[in-house]
Amino acid sequence: MNKTPKSLRLHIGIFGKTNVGKSSFLNAITKQDVSIVSDIAGTTTDIVEKSIELFPIGPVTFLDTAGINDNTELGELRKEKTLSILQRTDIAILIIDFEGLTNYEEELINYFKEFNIPYLVIINKYDIEQITSDKYNEIIEYNNNIIETSTTIDSEICSKVIEGLVKILPEEFITPKSILGDKISSGDTILLVTPIDKEAPKGRLILPEVQTIRDILDNDCISIVVQENRLKEAIENLKIKPKLVVTDSQAFKAVNEIVPETIPITSFSILFARLKGDLKSFIDGSKSIDNLQPNDKVLILESCTHHAIDDDIARVKIPKLLKQKLGFDLNFDYKTGHDFPSISGYKLIIHCGACMTNRKEVLSRILISKKKNIPITNYGIVISYCLGILDRAIKIFNCE
Repeated sequence: MNKTPKSLRLHIGIFGKTNVGKSSFLNAITKQDVSIVSDIAGTTTDIVEKSIELFPIGPVTFLDTAGINDNTELGELRKEKTLSILQRTDIAILIIDFEGLTNYEEELINYFKEFNIPYLVIINKYDIEQITSDKYNEIIEYNNNIIETSTTIDSEICSKVIEGLVKILPEEFITPKSILGDKISSGDTILLVTPIDKEAPKGRLILPEVQTIRDILDNDCISIVVQENRLKEAIENLKIKPKLVVTDSQAFKAVNEIVPETIPITSFSILFARLKGDLKSFIDGSKSIDNLQPNDKVLILESCTHHAIDDDIARVKIPKLLKQKLGFDLNFDYKTGHDFPSISGYKLIIHCGACMTNRKEVLSRILISKKKNIPITNYGIVISYCLGILDRAIKIFNCE
């Protein structure tokens, strides 16, 4: 873990028609041969990702996409993949040529607006054929953040591109969100409950635990890490009660019973629901649980791919808790990674803590779900709701 995880990097998507120069641009801006460059249209067939440190922005991940104007059967699949990248794009770079804005670029711009993605326009290959003033003015009507480049992208042009990106940086990358910074004060003691079970990675802690510890330290607070079997002992040994107890969702029931009511509790999953998504939307989504009917379809989204174990939280524990709460079975489907399927027909979507994906992707999924009127929530909120302790678990956030 010597590098910033992709989930915390600014995601910059590169979009445009086939053979417009997207891959050449990526190679130039990263100063590496990341993407294959060819005069043959459609050379880029899948998403190419490259993570670098981009001064003065910081850690970023570039996403080089396939052109969206390939009308073949394979081209349609490429287009679907390209459009899916929009869901995790924080900033877009739209590369065009002398043809200006065609239906394809206008379609992309509409998607940028739908997903609230700021974008920079690059008019490429002006040394081959320059764009007319009329077409240039058409672009300005959409966006005046425009840079012209040639087939040979030098360091001066790269500097202009970076300056253009800085102008449209989302606020959360200028002033990054803190996991707990607005809820704790210098010198506070935070107790973290981290069970070491089958799901715990060998020799290390899971990412939400690591990032929470770092956030506590960044805010000049004291972090104490225990397993649930030592929690009571740890609280009793403290001269001053902890400001907060944060637990892995799987130990929620035991932690709720051990920790006095005077001490707030929450979970890593709820912290990340707030950090990576929209806590209020997830809380509202949990309220639909009581409206579910036998055999309703529920979609569970997991950011990372892993082998399911005997007591897997998504495939065993959450379905079991929901059955105990409702008294009947539901039908569960699972999707892992960045693929977000058609959600029509589902009565509830349950998202993981999203430690392995960026906030933009989670917010995009919330947006799509709301447009379809399908409630969405996350692991920690579902677990605390089923255990009857959701109100306590979110009390510190004042129902924001």
